[in-house]
Amino acid sequence: MAAERREHPGIKSDISGVQNFLLRRRSSFDPPRFQGWGRSRNYFEGWYFKIVVPERGLAYAFIPGVSYGRNGDNHAFLQVLDGVAATSAYHSYPIESFAPATDRFHIDLGPHQFATDRLRVSLPDLDVDLKLEEVTPWPARPLAPGVMGWYGFVPGMQCYHGLVSLHHRLSGMITRNGHPVDISSGVGYTEKDWGTGFPDAWIWTQSNHLSGTDQPASLMASVASIPWLGSSFTGFLCTLLLDGQLFTFTTWTGARVDVDFPADTEAVRIVFRDRRHRLTLTGYPAAGGRLASPIAGAMTGKINESLRAELEVSLATDGRECYRGRASWAGLEVSDNARRLLAR
Repeated sequence: MAAERREHPGIKSDISGVQNFLLRRRSSFDPPRFQGWGRSRNYFEGWYFKIVVPERGLAYAFIPGVSYGRNGDNHAFLQVLDGVAATSAYHSYPIESFAPATDRFHIDLGPHQFATDRLRVSLPDLDVDLKLEEVTPWPARPLAPGVMGWYGFVPGMQCYHGLVSLHHRLSGMITRNGHPVDISSGVGYTEKDWGTGFPDAWIWTQSNHLSGTDQPASLMASVASIPWLGSSFTGFLCTLLLDGQLFTFTTWTGARVDVDFPADTEAVRIVFRDRRHRLTLTGYPAAGGRLASPIAGAMTGKINESLRAELEVSLATDGRECYRGRASWAGLEVSDNARRLLAR
């Protein structure tokens, strides 16, 4: 049975405040769902679908979402990042074209569809019709329905983050300029963000292609300056799915992070550690495309993202290195102000 869908509440005036509150309440325990019921100003929400087919030299990120500026300007959008060509495109749509489900993550956006297990994009030069199979969701638990843990319930934070699928297989078809591409060997990853805007300083990276692994693998790491009560602190999230085990380093689990920019290089190094584990990532940027990012709900910021970055990865447990390898086909964003994270 198809999920129930309704138009965005900023369009349908007959949705009451009580209904919006209940929808927000229910969705807060399921971060992949649409969270913005009743929001109409200073708000954004977007999902990030990454698909990579190395054998075909193909890497894309599809980013559907909604944007509400402070002045009431609003629209829906779809960003497309071609990681191989290192180009990006921004497609804007009337807010009425954005229709989220009320009971799960599923959205219609004009001719496009996005869900936990579905990706449908219809553009003049690019047609994508994929099923996302063997989805690996965040292992939700009562106090941590999402990767942010209890921080996900704190009201008024600038930006919230959710994991939809750490790893999944692809089936279906991609047609580029009229030419079909076999994507049966490809894998994907899906996450999301919502709130008022992105931080003023952040680093983000993600890869599903870790050398020396024969099981589904996934690495995601994010470090950012988080404004809080007139000040700020360094918040971070990191998940590593390796050989069937999920390692998690986050602010709410009591882990720690250090950021470094090795001299005379363009690399960035991040070290996560807790009582038993130490994860060291060294990222090497590659050519990318310029994506729009949210500021006060409006998509007026800019960030360069590569989908062809490389990461050196080292994991040690109880002082003994248990994995060393490279993560390829990596997404990597390093904001212009990322060096501010050094002083924190």
